[in-house]
Amino acid sequence: MELLPEGKKNNIQVTLEDQKKINEFSKLILRKDSLEADLAKERQEKEYLDDVSLELELFDEEEKVQYKIGDIFVYLKQGKVLEHIERDTEIIDSKIDTLEEKQNEIDSKLKELKTQLYAKFGDNINLER
Repeated sequence: MELLPEGKKNNIQVTLEDQKKINEFSKLILRKDSLEADLAKERQEKEYLDDVSLELELFDEEEKVQYKIGDIFVYLKQGKVLEHIERDTEIIDSKIDTLEEKQNEIDSKLKELKTQLYAKFGDNINLER
């Protein structure tokens, strides 16, 4: 059984080095997918915190609000809760920045590998999704 179009032969030999590059490409794609999922989760969490922050600004400053710390809820004044939310938002922003940096590194490695593999294999390899 031949997977190439009729009349087309594959005369390119795949070396161990080529196979390592293909495997690395595959691992990077999986890592990128995982990072994208983590990034989406962190962005959603930031959006939730922004929404809560906006809602809390409508409360009176002396009013006590339930705030979850770990597995329990405690009553804190609105101002204290806003401070906690601001700190949590900064932490999430830091995580998002780190994930985006990792994603950019992976993208540049993928681009480099793609260039090398397409240069050698041309139409005989498909690295697109």
